Amino acid sequence: MSGIALVGSITILLKPAALDRLLLPFVSLAAGTLLGGALFHMVPEGSAALEPLLASVWLAAGFATFLGLELFLHWHHSHRSQRSRRQPVTYLILIGDAVHNFLGGLGIASTFLINPTAGITAWVAAAVHEVPQELGDFGILVRGGFPRRSALLWNLLSGLTFPLGGLVAYFTAQQFEVSGLVLFGAGNFIYIAASDLVPEIKTHQSFRAAATHFGFFGVGMALTLFLAMWNA
Repeated sequence: MSGIALVGSITILLKPAALDRLLLPFVSLAAGTLLGGALFHMVPEGSAALEPLLASVWLAAGFATFLGLELFLHWHHSHRSQRSRRQPVTYLILIGDAVHNFLGGLGIASTFLINPTAGITAWVAAAVHEVPQELGDFGILVRGGFPRRSALLWNLLSGLTFPLGGLVAYFTAQQFEVSGLVLFGAGNFIYIAASDLVPEIKTHQSFRAAATHFGFFGVGMALTLFLAMWNA
C-alpha cells in the first residue's frame, strides 16, 4: 500500500509543460476522491457504531482542527522567508493522508486477523481507491511548491503510516474501535476538498477547462461510490 504512493513517479517521464496541463485535472481528481472517500466510506462506517450527535461532533472536530491548523500554517508561511514556495494545503494533505493511512492499516489488519479472505478483499478495495487519490495528492504537492522528487518522497512517507497501523493491530491482536477517529479523518478530508481544492479547480478561463475539471472531479466521486457499493 505504501508503494502505491509512488504512482506519481510516472509523471517524471513527462515534460514540465505536459505536467502543468495535468496538474489541475489531478487536483480535481483528488477533490472527488477525498470527498467521495469521506462521504461514501468513512462517514457511513464511522457513524454505524456511534450516536448521531457524537458522530457529528467527531466529524466537526476533524473539520475544525484542520481549519485551525491551516490558519496557523498560513500565519507561519507569511512570517517565513519568501524563498519558501510551499503552500499550507500541501502540509494538510500529507497530515490528512497519514491519518487516513494509519486508520486504514488498523482496520485492514484487524479484518485480516479475523478472516484472511475478507482482509485481502478489503486491501484490494483500498488499493484501487488509493491509486487515483495518490495521483491527485501528487498533483497538489507539485502545484503547491514541491519538486517532483520531493513530492514522491513525502507521499511515500505519509503512506508508511499504513504498515505502522497494521503492525499496531497485529501486535495487539485485537479489533480496534476507531469509529470516532474515522469520522475525525472524514472531517479532515471534507475540509481539504471544500476549502482548498474545489476553489482551486474553479479558477478556469474556458468552458473546456471547466468541463475537464468537473469531469475529473466526477470520476473521483464515481470511483469511490462504486467501491462503496461493491463492498456493501
